[in-house]
Amino acid sequence: MSALPDAVAARYRGPTTRGFVRGKLKRDPVVPALLALPPFGDVLDLGCGRGQLGLALLVAGRATAVTGLDLDAGKIARATAAAGDLPARFAVADLATAPLPPCETALVIDVLVQMAPSAQDALLARLVSAAPRRIVIRAFDPDRGWRSAFGLAVDRLRRRFGADLGLAGTVAPRPIPVLRAPLDAAGYAVTVTPCWAGTPLPNVLLVAERS
Repeated sequence: MSALPDAVAARYRGPTTRGFVRGKLKRDPVVPALLALPPFGDVLDLGCGRGQLGLALLVAGRATAVTGLDLDAGKIARATAAAGDLPARFAVADLATAPLPPCETALVIDVLVQMAPSAQDALLARLVSAAPRRIVIRAFDPDRGWRSAFGLAVDRLRRRFGADLGLAGTVAPRPIPVLRAPLDAAGYAVTVTPCWAGTPLPNVLLVAERS
């Protein structure tokens, strides 16, 4: 794990992007959480951004192939350039309407909270219908007390001061029982664990597995 952030960051162009990718992979609690799971097989990364998570799984030998979808064309271009000869494909897509390619594992990391509740429900329904072996979601839990209040305040500041120009509107965190209900109904075995190590955020990881 210690060498993985540097190995992935080295694939990106420009010191700013390399620094972002290296820092994200070193500090984000979702990285060790994902690496601790069984092998991912063919991965669909929804809202992949610059693609660093998918590429990290490939470099670490935890995935056999990655398809990443994101609405930000600039980030997709950076991901595509970084992929090089790895079995990864990145494409610009609106997750609300884009077809979902078949996969063994679907990643939905920090995506649902940025979507309207109806769009969240629709995406989850489409994922369940696609029936991958595993669905991994990192979600903002609105029922974590001070952590949830802090997370909402941080998001408001990011949007107000333009920390991420891709953000628009307001976040819409759904209660975790609402998010997991369609997974439970489809027969997935769902576990929910905190995914905020070292941060004050209310993020949790939902891992839904088919036997």
